[in-house]
Amino acid sequence: MAEVYDCSEPSDLLSGTRTARRAIGQGKLVVLPTDTVYGVAADAFTPAAVQRLLDAKGRGRQSPPPVLIPNTGTLAALAAEVPSPLSALAEKFWPGALTIITTANPGLSWDLGDTGGTVALRIPNHPIALELLRETGPLAVSSANLTGKPAAGTAAEAREMLGDSVDVYLEVGAIDGDGVASTIIDATRLTEEGGVLRILREGGVTREVIQELLPEVTFED
Repeated sequence: MAEVYDCSEPSDLLSGTRTARRAIGQGKLVVLPTDTVYGVAADAFTPAAVQRLLDAKGRGRQSPPPVLIPNTGTLAALAAEVPSPLSALAEKFWPGALTIITTANPGLSWDLGDTGGTVALRIPNHPIALELLRETGPLAVSSANLTGKPAAGTAAEAREMLGDSVDVYLEVGAIDGDGVASTIIDATRLTEEGGVLRILREGGVTREVIQELLPEVTFED
């Protein structure tokens, strides 16, 4: 039976995050709030947990989940390279609604699905998500809904769709971001001199502010 914690209550917040941390360590799934939408999370370095996440959502391996990280220092550990434009993006927009796809460190022992050697990374701007990430390390996190359904606006909505496939639900009510998803960019062709960047989905961070930050980069439609 799934456990639900009302994290607006201090006592539930403490017990909920502890239970969530333990569940992640056991390879189980947790629904948690982020700054954009509610997400369903699994330990990024436990392949069986990542597969459990994909199964819960009804997704195949061709749709690997993004990875949420606790700080920009983790970027250097997970990415194959961090050229200056990529570092500038992380420093400017993280924590926040920007998901960066980059080439993954080939030495990592994980299996997120059919990634083609890439990884989608983000630091969420939400205190509960960040607290959990600091304790667990990188988490594979996808929106907390069944594939093809709208993203859950509350943990209760997520539970209606995901049920007992998730062990712990952390509820804080409606997300302040009003369900605006993160902007997704393909940064795999960025170089120290600039390179090429492609915006795959525009969301919480606009194309204009990214272009203003990186005038030396070519933007490809």
